[in-house]
Amino acid sequence: MSLKKLNTTLAAAFILFILWFGTEFILSPGTTAPTFGLPSWPSGDGGGFLIIKGIRDVVLALVLGILLVTGHRRALGWALLVEALAAYGDMTTVLAHHGSVATALGIHCLTATLMVVNGLLILRETRTVAATPATPAPQPA
Repeated sequence: MSLKKLNTTLAAAFILFILWFGTEFILSPGTTAPTFGLPSWPSGDGGGFLIIKGIRDVVLALVLGILLVTGHRRALGWALLVEALAAYGDMTTVLAHHGSVATALGIHCLTATLMVVNGLLILRETRTVAATPATPAPQPA
């Protein structure tokens, strides 16, 4: 399998995973929330914050999806690197609030790290293309 196909497959998998997880938080935040890794959940009207988390994830997935579909691979690589910060932030939040270490590391940290690897691979794949100067067209004599 070529590097480009591998990168495309990984990016598409991230997009679908993030989109699915975000949609779950929007449609059924009460049942999805315990899988995030925190020990306790908002009470009263705090459930709205779970939907905000879902909307964030859906938007992150759509940004990656648009870059993938439109062929902006170098921008996709950079976006993966930046969006990995959201997953690292989720990991930090879970750990800082005495949540599940297994979930923090096994889901959030692993996802973020794989996004970084995928982003770096895409940047590597596109590096030679971006660095190659355009050859000017021959001029008529």
